Amino acid sequence: MFELLTAIGIGLVVLLPLANPLTTVALFLGMSGGMTIDARKKTINTTPIYVFFIMLVSWYSGQAIMNTFGVTIPGLRIAGGFIVAYIGFRMLFPIVEAHKNKNDEQILDNTSNIAFVPLAMPSTAGPGTIAMIISMASSAMTNEHAYSHWIILVAPPLVFFLFAVILWVCLKSSNIIMKFFGKSGIDAISRLMGFLLVCMGVQFIITGIGELTRSGFFS
Repeated sequence: MFELLTAIGIGLVVLLPLANPLTTVALFLGMSGGMTIDARKKTINTTPIYVFFIMLVSWYSGQAIMNTFGVTIPGLRIAGGFIVAYIGFRMLFPIVEAHKNKNDEQILDNTSNIAFVPLAMPSTAGPGTIAMIISMASSAMTNEHAYSHWIILVAPPLVFFLFAVILWVCLKSSNIIMKFFGKSGIDAISRLMGFLLVCMGVQFIITGIGELTRSGFFS
């Protein structure tokens, strides 16, 4: 049991800084300003579920999927960079689209579809997180003597589950933050996060190109 707890602790210590839940909370605050209470609750509840399954698939099948489709880690970083930069640009320069129902009440649509993209991926389970999980899975399989076989089978799902719970708690606390800042404050956070996401996306692309250059891809 101690060996299992040690493996889970190491997994969380490695995972938490890389898949920083607080960054996802800030992004959620920036993108959920026009959402209804029910839509916010649905997003808060479904995002951790998506993250859990993304990480689980990355651990058990990530390398096989990438090999099947010929995707490399640098390619994953560059693609993720374009997605992050695009989302950031839309947050920095928002286009408000309103539709009217029969009672001429304004409603915003497409605001509840942010649980998978960008909150779960690439904000939480981004290229760096997925690459790290795949690398750790490969290392665990080739160094099975470091931990018992049953630890390698049981620990990863528990680590991903506990991380999903931590993410859910963080997102749940965003309600308090939203009440404190108000609509204008959330709008400011949204634009700030948009700028930071554009910067992160560009950095992902630069890192991916740098990895391709070092690997001799362009030679």
